[in-house]
Amino acid sequence: MSAFATCVRIGSMAADMDHPGSPLSIRTARPEDAAAIHALICELADYEKLLHEVDATVDDIARDLFGANPRVFAEIAVWDGEVAGFSLWFHNYSTFRGRHGIYLEDLFVRPRFRGKGIGKALLANLAQRCVEEKLPRFQWSVLDWNAPSIAFYESLGAKMTPEWLGCRVEGEALGKLANAGRERAKSC
Repeated sequence: MSAFATCVRIGSMAADMDHPGSPLSIRTARPEDAAAIHALICELADYEKLLHEVDATVDDIARDLFGANPRVFAEIAVWDGEVAGFSLWFHNYSTFRGRHGIYLEDLFVRPRFRGKGIGKALLANLAQRCVEEKLPRFQWSVLDWNAPSIAFYESLGAKMTPEWLGCRVEGEALGKLANAGRERAKSC
């Protein structure tokens, strides 16, 4: 059994230990999940009041998660046969630690399934992967206004890192920065 398969099995068992008789299972996303993952991403964006920023399509999700060289991965939480939530993640790298880690891009549990231990089980599943693969860090970001999620993460032992601010370059600014690089290369 691969470390990944062990990780998924252990993650599911952890959820069952918290909720005996729980109808929760966590599994690796499959190509036929692309539409469900896209729907969950849209639901998350709507919750975060960012739905207008979603331009990813089902085809994009299918290509990037299930193509020839996937660089992003997902787990699906299923509650009593129904898709209840997901985690979407990728490997990052710490130059200080000299090791890969996991960066959780998205974690979402549909509102009607909250309070059942699903979010905790999805996080525990990825934490188990880190332990199994000897990855020293498991990181993610949370919006500063999302007090319920912050409290939840802190209850699990997560430390907020206010000294680190997220940076993003996109749109017109990304084009300008890329052009600056091209101009510099031409002058060399």
